[in-house]
Amino acid sequence: MGLLIDGHWHDQWYKSSKDGAFEREQAQRRNWVTADGAPGPTGTGGFAAQAGRYHLYVSLACPWAHRTLITRQLKGLEGLIDVSVVSWLMLENGWTFDTAHGSTGDHLDNLHFLHQRYTLDTPDYTGRVTVPVLWDSQRQCIVSNESADIIRMLNSAFNELTGNTLDLYPPALATDIDRWNDRIYPSLNNGVYRAGFATSQSAYEHAYDDVFNTLEALETHLAEHRYLAGRYLTEADVRLFTTLIRFDAVYYGHFKCNKRRIADYPNLSNWLLELYQWTGVAQTVDFTHIKGHYYASHQTINPTGIIPKGPALDFSHPHDRGQLAGDGIWQH
Repeated sequence: MGLLIDGHWHDQWYKSSKDGAFEREQAQRRNWVTADGAPGPTGTGGFAAQAGRYHLYVSLACPWAHRTLITRQLKGLEGLIDVSVVSWLMLENGWTFDTAHGSTGDHLDNLHFLHQRYTLDTPDYTGRVTVPVLWDSQRQCIVSNESADIIRMLNSAFNELTGNTLDLYPPALATDIDRWNDRIYPSLNNGVYRAGFATSQSAYEHAYDDVFNTLEALETHLAEHRYLAGRYLTEADVRLFTTLIRFDAVYYGHFKCNKRRIADYPNLSNWLLELYQWTGVAQTVDFTHIKGHYYASHQTINPTGIIPKGPALDFSHPHDRGQLAGDGIWQH
């Protein structure tokens, strides 16, 4: 754990508010890759979509980074955007490229620590060092460290290069997608962290209630809808998937979100099976990284660092989602 202050690394646990609530730092790099390099919704322009120009730094443990890996697979970008995976063990030096704990190494510069990538971008950088990071090898800078933005870039910016016209954020469904994202992010995606990183009973219980109120609403919705936005799988489903695939293995026990497992929700659990079995998705899921990271890295929560052997999870058995109408991913 830790952060950079004026370019110098400090080993420091996450901040909490006075009432014990976890406070997530906002991403600081919000530029956009676009088809022609025109400016995106935030940041500056000059980041045109080109094969081999951009590099993605991820953790296989991190749900935010996982979003980008799934989108990269679904959009057929494996040959255009290379990936470096950090170690699942994150201790006093933050995210590292220690190959003894599952890292691929840094494919670009053979760096030892991810915070070195941040200081290559800005020598006096101050802030958390997070994944994912989308790096521009041409301009030698971070394009973005905001996963919500990166998946939108990957969804559309490279279409002319790949010919892939699948659309995870079609304009016709944008209102529904945004509504679900706005509901799920604070209460569930970040809600499990708010529960796990809470430092007071009241903050924990508030987060816990948010998590399970949202899960129950999703269970009801998915009884009648194949996907969150109806007949089409969209980015809202991708963003939900990366939280739910970790839930029974980590959040249920480690983050004390233990009212029910996802396996106890018939609609959510079958929806999870369908997404896991979607072509290309399963290969982005690594429970060695997921369990190892949370249980061994979060020593404030789990001081012994013992990684549980269970639970026994099987996402290969048939699902029942075919009983609801669905058209896959929107295609232009």
